[in-house]
Amino acid sequence: MELRLKSALTALSAALLLFAGVAPPLAAEDAPIYSLKDRFSPVVAQNGMVASQEAVATRVGVEILKKGGNAVDAAIATGFALAVTLPRAGNLGGGGFMLIHLNETGETRALDYREKAPAAAERDMFLGPDGEPDKDKSRFSGLAVGVPGTVAGFAEAYEKHGGGTLTWADLIAPAIDLAENGITVTPGLSGALTAAAGRLTRDPATAAIFYKHGLIPYLPGEILRQPDLAATLRLIAEQGADGFYKGVTAEKIAAKVQAAGGGMTVDDLASYEPVWRAPITGTYRGFEVASMPPPSSGGVHIVQILNMLESFPIREFGLNSADSIHVMAEAMRRAYADRSKFLGDPDFIDIPVQGLTSAAYARALAETIRMDAATPSDDVRPGDPFPYESNETTHFSVVDKDGNAVSNTYTLNFSYGAGLTADGTGVLLNNELDDFSAKPGVPNAYGLIGGEANAVEGNKRPLSSMSPTMVFRDGSLFLVTGSPGGSRIITTTLQIVLNVIDHGMNIAEATAAPRIHNQWLPDEIRVEEGLSPDTVRLLEARGHKIEEKNAMGSTQSIMKIGGMLAGASDPRRTGALTEGY
Repeated sequence: MELRLKSALTALSAALLLFAGVAPPLAAEDAPIYSLKDRFSPVVAQNGMVASQEAVATRVGVEILKKGGNAVDAAIATGFALAVTLPRAGNLGGGGFMLIHLNETGETRALDYREKAPAAAERDMFLGPDGEPDKDKSRFSGLAVGVPGTVAGFAEAYEKHGGGTLTWADLIAPAIDLAENGITVTPGLSGALTAAAGRLTRDPATAAIFYKHGLIPYLPGEILRQPDLAATLRLIAEQGADGFYKGVTAEKIAAKVQAAGGGMTVDDLASYEPVWRAPITGTYRGFEVASMPPPSSGGVHIVQILNMLESFPIREFGLNSADSIHVMAEAMRRAYADRSKFLGDPDFIDIPVQGLTSAAYARALAETIRMDAATPSDDVRPGDPFPYESNETTHFSVVDKDGNAVSNTYTLNFSYGAGLTADGTGVLLNNELDDFSAKPGVPNAYGLIGGEANAVEGNKRPLSSMSPTMVFRDGSLFLVTGSPGGSRIITTTLQIVLNVIDHGMNIAEATAAPRIHNQWLPDEIRVEEGLSPDTVRLLEARGHKIEEKNAMGSTQSIMKIGGMLAGASDPRRTGALTEGY
């Protein structure tokens, strides 16, 4: 009786701490204490939780959980809803990556539904007459559009890991209703449409959907209806993935891409298939990390950077001190140099994943980091990680009552992708093929350098930075996270992990903390507002160039502590919501 009472009081204390915004300490003696410090409080729930970048879509996912759906069901419903409510990134015409954790078996699976180049794609198709990259071709023409993967990915996830309580049509029904009956335009949506008007109004099909009279952006509070998108969603609900990849929808997508100068065909769409891959795994200070494998570079380099940082006392250095930022930037610099040479589509090239993520390779790299001076990027080259072995994005995280979890990142690439809509479908088309290396050594739109491994080729998937990630402690789910942000996705996601594990922050604090980024080239540390001027001066004295720029990322994260869930949506972008029940 005394033991049961003690256990009950312990559970109650943990719950009260969480509701106060304070996460209880982990069991291990060396684990940090998760404290609020009177600043930020996470959202707390017991049965299930969804964190996404748009409130209506979050609530759609939570309702699916309440109706008995599992985490995969809720993720699919959230993803389809985001295609209606967050059109700049939520999508049917793009692609992405989904990490799924199955609590009953302890298995974590990685689903690659990244877009593919059409079969007709050629190595030099983005070069102009002078032999140099033509940005308009790779970003705004039909050549930029990859074969979409989102619908096929969601269908595959449902078939393999749906909960069985709700039908496929049940998961799409909320999105159909939102598209058909309309959504209330938020300030964020109105602002995004206003900012992108110059580009989006060039395409009559896009302008007809998002601009009154094809010219005037919708204002906050007005109703935006998308009847063509509702019809497309209804076909998908009735016919499954075939309702998108075959028949009238596929014909309209191929026709629009070809009219815009691309070579996509209905055969390219009909032959698209998502791929299950083994997740990238590693350890960091007693925690287990799982993230997305190639053609995402995220998992490889998160694990690689964590491996390097394990050689340094990050907790003792302190959050965003000169020492901690210095070693983080140096580790990032080395990882992004390796990214430029080794990463690409694993179905086309051999990638030294085992070498890049090995502790021995990380130790060798860490030994080249001097504490008193920055390493000029000109002096950093891709390493020798043998052996080989066979910005506008959105992320959402889901955990259900049984402990199953989904971390999903998907995208159109730029805000609203190529700005093109397949006439009569309501489907915005991606410009994902800009993520290929148009010419080895020339940076893409995010300043990332690529090489031969990521050269354009028919049916190939372009390299990505999307990094849906999960962290475990002793095999039990601990953290689900991820972010949009182009080249900064990897470092944004990394810092959530560091803030929680090294700095003992609750998930709301970890989300709000200022972020830094180094991607090798350009040779600079990009920082958010909020760093101490003294810290900046110390870093500059070591030879770092510091550039304060716009906020980075929009993380959507859920922590599982004991029997409770604590979540947080990033305050950097308006309209996001974490909700549970």
